[in-house]
Amino acid sequence: MALASAATACSPSRLFRRRLSPPPLPSSLLPLAAREGGRSSPRACSYHRFVVRWEGRPRALLGGFSDAGASESDEDDEDALRGGQPAAAAGPERWDVLGLGQAMVDFSGMVDDEFLERLGIEKGTRKLVNHEERGRVLRAMDGCSYKAAAGGSLSNSLVALARLGSSQSAGYPELKIAMAGSVGSDPLGSFYREKLRRANVHFLSKPVKDGTTGTVIVLTTPDAQRTMLAYQGTSSTLTYDSDLADLVSKSNVLIVEGYLFELPHTIEAIKQACEDAHRNGALVAVTASDVSCIKRCYNDFWDIVGSYADILFANANEARAFCELPSTESPMSATRYLSHSVPLVSVTDGVHGSYIGVKGEAIYIPPPPCVPVDTCGAGDAYTSGILYGILRGASDLKGIGLLASQVAAVVVGQQGTRLRVQDADRLAESFAHHLDSLEFCSDV
Repeated sequence: MALASAATACSPSRLFRRRLSPPPLPSSLLPLAAREGGRSSPRACSYHRFVVRWEGRPRALLGGFSDAGASESDEDDEDALRGGQPAAAAGPERWDVLGLGQAMVDFSGMVDDEFLERLGIEKGTRKLVNHEERGRVLRAMDGCSYKAAAGGSLSNSLVALARLGSSQSAGYPELKIAMAGSVGSDPLGSFYREKLRRANVHFLSKPVKDGTTGTVIVLTTPDAQRTMLAYQGTSSTLTYDSDLADLVSKSNVLIVEGYLFELPHTIEAIKQACEDAHRNGALVAVTASDVSCIKRCYNDFWDIVGSYADILFANANEARAFCELPSTESPMSATRYLSHSVPLVSVTDGVHGSYIGVKGEAIYIPPPPCVPVDTCGAGDAYTSGILYGILRGASDLKGIGLLASQVAAVVVGQQGTRLRVQDADRLAESFAHHLDSLEFCSDV
């Protein structure tokens, strides 16, 4: 049985404080009242205290894409109209979150079971495909309804976080979100970078000369099950160079996408990034990404998670895979097990809810009412909610979990993986009211 008391007895700041030595608090992160010389509200007071503690069309696109991403242009316009602007070339003093992950263009479409059977694709799986296999599926998709997006699991989370963090209704300073990864010098790479820029996520890595950008074909059936076919491209590499090291040194949170572990020669780069992040007072978060990925890279995952992770994001099956538990074991047990090795563990269990693990205990987060339309991106949205709550200084772990569940429910109830701007505004405002209703300035 989950102990409800753990939700109040263990604040995120206290959980992470033992690992981190805080760098100076940048003025851009101070609560608005503090920067304006006014009296801070309880919410602003909490935020200051917390941060001080831990600082830190398918084929058309492949060969020229005048109509690329038209299905998402309205959202891009909304981001621009809301006031978010690209950062200057030098960037801010510090990034709130730097994501390190695979940069992939998503082609998301609705298909029926017969479509999958005709192509010999197993429903509900994620499979790596080569160039020829990708072309065969894309040709079969001609005439289907689909969306193109700057995708990948991590970018979904970062876009949602940026939209939550740039909401003007919540009264907070804007969060500065960046991503590093690998894209080619092809049209898809340019598409990816521009899409993220319009969503206030700053993609900071240079394109790989003559490289090809990876793609993920996401096929969703009427039962809301998703099937993913990933083509990594020739640019799917990660090198820890001086530019990336500089970005890591100026970040408060480094989040590493688990899909990176299956790329060749990346584990050392991930280690270096995590070491530098901790050295510079940043939190390190890791996403599990996929069960098959964990099984293929089990030792590498535990090498990073056990040594560096302050936060681990996983779904129930991924959490069991980490613990080598049978499918009959409850996700609560897996959450408790993992929380002995990682200060904060987030485990989602679909319609059954989710758990936050701390110090051997699991806090149960009930699911909000939701009619599922497309489950793709649910976990990514949940991740953004957890990070948003932490960055806003919340010490109520159950409240953070409830926010994350609401973000995920909104995404599940729509077609597509991205949190819409108007939904982000509503959620951020609601969470601000939640923080205002609590007393935060006392020591938790």
